[in-house]
Amino acid sequence: MIQFGMPTLIENKTLEENAALCSSLGLKFIELNMNFPEYQVPKLEDTEHLIGVAEKEGIYYTIHLDENLNIADFNQLVTDAYLETVRRTIEVAKKLLFLHDKYGDSTQPLTINMHMHHGIFISLPDRKVQMYDRDFDTYMKSFEVYRTKCEEWIGDSDIRIVVENTDGFRGYEKKAIEYLVESPKFGITWDIGHSKATGEKDVPFIMEHVDHLIHFHIHDGSENPPKNHLALDDGEIDLDARLKLAESRNARCVLETKTIEALKKSAEWLRVNWEGFI
Repeated sequence: MIQFGMPTLIENKTLEENAALCSSLGLKFIELNMNFPEYQVPKLEDTEHLIGVAEKEGIYYTIHLDENLNIADFNQLVTDAYLETVRRTIEVAKKLLFLHDKYGDSTQPLTINMHMHHGIFISLPDRKVQMYDRDFDTYMKSFEVYRTKCEEWIGDSDIRIVVENTDGFRGYEKKAIEYLVESPKFGITWDIGHSKATGEKDVPFIMEHVDHLIHFHIHDGSENPPKNHLALDDGEIDLDARLKLAESRNARCVLETKTIEALKKSAEWLRVNWEGFI
């Protein structure tokens, strides 16, 4: 049975508001978003508060790393700060892991979601040059360090860092992701709305690595005009096919709408159309 959860919603100013909404809709978890000031590392490290809220509502947490995370930045001071952010986030996840076992599905690893940072590009008269493509060896050395450190930090905990598609993986990013998922501490997130809005350009890569697919961001979307984060059934995605794949992969699914109204509509659509959603 798929475990469905919700993202951190900007309309809710407190964790308590998010948690109450989560449980009222029959969802199992919240993906805490570290782009929000209230979910920065020092706040997450107050795990007693997080646990108290979760226990009250009977839910658990996954974590979404800051979208600006860039562990391959050429400025080592910046890279070190992001690596330390990941290290401390993993320590938080370890302390929250028992909630996932208590209120979730212990056959699914607890996930920490991340984006691939594209880096900067230089505009030439006839083309744009991505700096990570130009200095690919330097880029990959950063990922070698990152993978090794994450393996050490996670240890034998049932935690996975999952890489999410956004607006189309660059060639150098695909090579880095392939390197990461050689490790059992990494996996892939399929954001089906982002995928739809970019003409499904990442689908071939994702399906080539479907054995590493363990997390989904579920929301509706369209290609023309490109839209995503729509309520379920408000777009063009074959939701049944995507959900069946998620189920076959024993993957966790975040209903990643951006408003309370769209989240409620999506939960109701699941209640009517997806057997097993309570």
